[in-house]
Amino acid sequence: MSRFIETLYRSESGRILATLVGLLGDLDLAEEVMHEAFATALDRWPHDGIPDKPRPWLISAARFKAIDGIRRRARFDGVERDLALHLEAHRDETRIHESWQEEEIEDDRLRLIFTCCHPALPPEGQIALTLREVCGLTTEEIARAFLVTPATLAQRIVRAKAIIRDKAIPYQVPVSQELSARLGAVLLVVYLVFNAGYSAVATGAELSCEAIRLGRLLLELLPEPEMMGLLGLMLLQESRRVARSSAEGELILLEQQDRLLWNRDQIAEGVSLTGRALASRRFGAYSLQAAIAAVHAEASSTASTDWRQITLLYDRLIRIQPSPVVELNRAVAVAMCEGPEEGLRLIDDLLAGEELANYHLAHSARADLCRRLGRLSEARASYEKALALAGQEPERRFLAGRLRELK
Repeated sequence: MSRFIETLYRSESGRILATLVGLLGDLDLAEEVMHEAFATALDRWPHDGIPDKPRPWLISAARFKAIDGIRRRARFDGVERDLALHLEAHRDETRIHESWQEEEIEDDRLRLIFTCCHPALPPEGQIALTLREVCGLTTEEIARAFLVTPATLAQRIVRAKAIIRDKAIPYQVPVSQELSARLGAVLLVVYLVFNAGYSAVATGAELSCEAIRLGRLLLELLPEPEMMGLLGLMLLQESRRVARSSAEGELILLEQQDRLLWNRDQIAEGVSLTGRALASRRFGAYSLQAAIAAVHAEASSTASTDWRQITLLYDRLIRIQPSPVVELNRAVAVAMCEGPEEGLRLIDDLLAGEELANYHLAHSARADLCRRLGRLSEARASYEKALALAGQEPERRFLAGRLRELK
C-alpha cells in the first residue's frame, strides 16, 4: 500500500496541489494540507480500501483539513473566516461538478507553473519550486540532482515562497499581451532542468525525464509552437543518452556513438514536433536547436551528416539568439563542411575575446581541430586548458585520455 501511495504522490501531487492552491490561495497552506491528506490515506486506506477515485478523495480530505486548521485557531481575521465559510459552502462541489473537474485541474496546474516560474523569483528558486511543487520531487532528490545540500535547496524553496507571498504574486496565467514574455521564462526553467540531467550523462536520466514530462504537460496545456520545439529538442537529445557513455561511465563523442543505440521512437516524435513547430512560422531558438538536432538524428554517420544545413541553421539561430556558445557550435559545423583550418580560425577569433576564455568546450574544440591538423603541441596546450576548466568527471577523464594519446 505504501508503494502505491508513493507512486500516486509522484504522479498526482502536482495536480492535487494546483487544485488546492486554487481553492485556498495559499501555497504553503495547500502544501501542508496535501501532505496531511496523503498521511491520512497511508493510515486509512490499508483498512478501508483504496477509493474508486483517489485524487478527488485526497483533495476533499485536504480541504477539510484546511477548514479544521482555520477553525482551530484561537483568532482569525475576516479573510480566514471568509475562506473557511467558502470552503464549507463548496465542500460538495467536487462531487457535483466531476464532469468539468479534469479541465479545471489542468487550468490550475498551468496557473501553478506560471506562479513557480514568475520572473520575480531568482532562477534557482524557479527551478527548485517547479520541481518540488509541479513535478513532486522531494527536496533530497532535487538537491542530489543539482549537487547541493538538502538544506541549501530547502532555503531556495523557502525564499521563493516568501517572494510569492511578500510580493502577492497572482496565481494566474498571464494575460495575452504578457504571455509571450512569461512563457519564455517557463520554457527556460524546463530547459535548465533538462540540461542539468543531460549533462550528468550517467546519473541524470531521472531529471531529464522530469523535464520531458513537464514539457509534455505544458504542450498539452498550452500548445504553442515554441513549446513543441522545446519538447522536440529534449526528445532528440535524450534519444542519444544510452550511446553517450560506456558501461564504465566514459564519455563517448557523437562521431564515435553507436547510432543503433539511439532511441528511434524518441527521434520520430522529436522530428515530428520540430516539423510542426517550424511549419507554424512562429518558431524561435528552441525550434531551431531542435532542427539542428534532427539533422544529426536522421544522419547515418558523422560523415553523411548535412553539415552545410546545420551551418545555415546556426546562422539563423545567431540572428535571433546571438551568443558566443552558438557561434562556437557554428564554428565546429563550419570545420566539418569547409575544413578544420576555417573552423580553427573562427574559434581563435572567439577565444580572442573574453566571453569563452573560461569555457572548457571552446578549448576542447580548438584542441580537436589542432589535433586533426597535426599541430600537436597546440592541441596538448588546449586540452590542458580544457581539463583545468572542466567540472564533470566524465569530461575530465575524456580530456585526460586525449592528452595521454598525444604524449
